[in-house]
Amino acid sequence: MQTVTSHDAPQGVRQVEIGPERDGQRIDNALMTLLKGVPKSMIYRLLRTGQVRVNGKRAKPDTRLTAGDTLRIPPVRVAERAPDKGPPAGMVSAVADAVIFEDKHFLVIDKPAGIASHGGSGVSHGAIELLRAARPQEHLELVHRLDRDTSGVLVFAKTRAGLTGLQAEIRAGTVTKQYLCLMVGHPSKAKFDVNAPLLKSVLQGGERMVRVADNGKPSLTFFREMEQYPGARLMQATLGTGRTHQIRVHAAHVGHPLAGDAKYGDKEMNKRFREMGLQRLFLHASHMSFEVDGRAYSFSAPMPDDLKDFLDVLAVKGKRLRYLQEKSRTDF
Repeated sequence: MQTVTSHDAPQGVRQVEIGPERDGQRIDNALMTLLKGVPKSMIYRLLRTGQVRVNGKRAKPDTRLTAGDTLRIPPVRVAERAPDKGPPAGMVSAVADAVIFEDKHFLVIDKPAGIASHGGSGVSHGAIELLRAARPQEHLELVHRLDRDTSGVLVFAKTRAGLTGLQAEIRAGTVTKQYLCLMVGHPSKAKFDVNAPLLKSVLQGGERMVRVADNGKPSLTFFREMEQYPGARLMQATLGTGRTHQIRVHAAHVGHPLAGDAKYGDKEMNKRFREMGLQRLFLHASHMSFEVDGRAYSFSAPMPDDLKDFLDVLAVKGKRLRYLQEKSRTDF
């Protein structure tokens, strides 16, 4: 049974019976789908003020829904919009052509940079919406996320068993996620760990910012040097935990931010790298592996051409670069 909405409740209140396709989904993510066109800030305000309830009880943004739950949604005024014409055909094709694996439970793509994992916060169509447009007869759910500018392995569930099984493995910390990233400067060690708690804040308008803070959630990243370049190091980052912006914030915390990181990076170095051809964050989800119901899954995505081309240029022109800030020489 799919999620069903009743409009019979008084004063425009909607009573939504949760179907199996939303079993285990966070309530804030579900509301972004059910309340299309409603700003994310308004959705969080509805939750914060207790207007959204699950089985009669107030819900928090991280409340997870269960099949059979009754979700109360208050009336929300939304400015009238022109009818949705659907996502551009070119974007649909780009995501549909990026599939690298598929079975009865999962569909995996090598997500191109520049495409968000899902719509929202000014993004009309993310990877999940594009895939649903390409496969309208199939049920697809986003299992995890990648930042918009991060390319690489992104997994979707085709069944409830796949969704809940992989989500359980992610919560248990048994999923392996590895990334390739370019760190600015020269870390003093070829292998090192960053164990620093991270605290996430949602700014007005829905923008997420993360910082190292004693009252944050435990966060652990393992870095290993792969290749050396003038003024930078290509690193493999393996997640010990899966916090928002974890690799980016941990890299900046030790004084070696990621190349092209507009939010946490070095503005001057980003400008120089841009002049050499780097047009985005140098972060690529290269590998993900896990086990669900006794079957082992392993997915890999090669480094995309735009990042490889930049490294070729950096190897030659980068010899003239000098990372002048003292933080590039910090030992840790």
